[in-house]
Amino acid sequence: MPTYDNPVISGFHPDPSVCRVGDDYYLVCSSFEYFPGLPLFHSKDLVHWECIGNVLDRPEQLPLPLPGAKASGGLYAPTIRYHDGRYWVINTNIDGGGNFVVSAERPEGPWSDPVWIDLTGIDPDLAWEEDGTCWCAFSGPEGGINMARIDPVKGEVLEGPFATWSGSGLKYPEAPHLYRIGDWWYLLIAEGGTERGHSVSIARGRSPRGPWEGAPANPLLSHSGTGRSIQNTGHADLVEATDGSWWMVLLGVRPRGFTPDVHVLGRETFLTPVEWDEDGWPVVAPVPESHAAPGGVWHPVPPLPARDDFDESALAPHWVSPFTRPEGSWSLTERPGWLALRATGVTLDRPGYTFVGRRQQHHDCRVTAAIDPGTGRGGLSVHLDEAHHYELEVGNGQAGVVARIGPLRQTVASRPVPSGPLTLTVAIRTSDLVPASPELTDGGTTGPDTVAFWLGDPDAPDAQPLVELDGRYLSTEVACGFTGRVIGMYAIEGAVAFDWFEYTPASAPSI
Repeated sequence: MPTYDNPVISGFHPDPSVCRVGDDYYLVCSSFEYFPGLPLFHSKDLVHWECIGNVLDRPEQLPLPLPGAKASGGLYAPTIRYHDGRYWVINTNIDGGGNFVVSAERPEGPWSDPVWIDLTGIDPDLAWEEDGTCWCAFSGPEGGINMARIDPVKGEVLEGPFATWSGSGLKYPEAPHLYRIGDWWYLLIAEGGTERGHSVSIARGRSPRGPWEGAPANPLLSHSGTGRSIQNTGHADLVEATDGSWWMVLLGVRPRGFTPDVHVLGRETFLTPVEWDEDGWPVVAPVPESHAAPGGVWHPVPPLPARDDFDESALAPHWVSPFTRPEGSWSLTERPGWLALRATGVTLDRPGYTFVGRRQQHHDCRVTAAIDPGTGRGGLSVHLDEAHHYELEVGNGQAGVVARIGPLRQTVASRPVPSGPLTLTVAIRTSDLVPASPELTDGGTTGPDTVAFWLGDPDAPDAQPLVELDGRYLSTEVACGFTGRVIGMYAIEGAVAFDWFEYTPASAPSI
């Protein structure tokens, strides 16, 4: 029997929601301030997932920039469901508009424009009774789970909202999902906050209106206080596999480094099996690092291409931009075979800049790109938010590494470079508490990884190392927030062009 390794979707892919339609599974994740919004994945086996698009990929669906957007704002906690021949996604834009529904005949889209619903809260869910009655469970503004009967086509609230269950007593009961399984309605929620105390609890009742009986073993799942390598486990969704087995997708993190441990990839998507006891309650074991896969046919999918030569007519769906990607800020046709970026802002320190990147999905990886700065200025950036990022920047005959850490911004290395195309490299290596170089240590400990910057390919004899920085300052525990690292290309002056971009999981060399 084949086994799988967790996470099943690595990198910044939090708040997973899943549904099965026949032999196909579809999963959607939060995207917060990034556009396109809500990445959508397809799988045949719950293990191998392929990004087939983004639910919100048109400006008319998601006005740009996101209204009032801020780091870790934007789009929170979607739910995906299939009903009456259509796919439905319900979501919250906390920076403008509140809760909305979009739908599509095909998961690949096109998805409809948002239908807004007058409900105040976050983490909305959709569930239907056999007669077509639609219920929306969500986390209410006063805490606890609220319920409302809605018309998802018109966006009308038909009944409620009313408070329904407050969980087992832990803080922040949220992320509800409502299911009809057998003779019971089950209400699955997250509790304890999305940090180390994150957990999953469940209740059941005979009606979506309640009353609700909490499971005797609540919380069903929590890694809080354990030494497990996977932490912050919660925000889960249930799905029955094609072989009749039950599974849970959920978010978690993989913290590393010296105490208190930090995570840099963001909250990722994990998979764990579910059993049912004789009293009709789900039983969930701790999330495994690896486990026997669901039964049925094994369906590996092609990994993302390591290299993008920008020869296609559109950007692949895994390319994202913070807040906005306005028309005219990028082009694949202005210089065929190149991604041309035109500056819309003069700094990466506040929203409005031109940036196209992809999620960091491996603790050890290398990004190399070929840039022609022309008369502009731009480069590669390892980005967590506007106050926490490192970049290798080229312009006006100079290459420099800039570190922005909270209120501090400093050029930590620079070197003259010739005009014309250059190769830039960012190499990220897990340090495992081993000092990378004496000048970077403080008492003999380091962060979860080191981020090194090079001119050229580090494997080439003429490569020029610039500097190696401690990765802890680009972690969630330092920066705060809900997102993970994104590595990408940017322009902050004039126009720059990139011939290719390559991301490879690898053991990165030391400087």
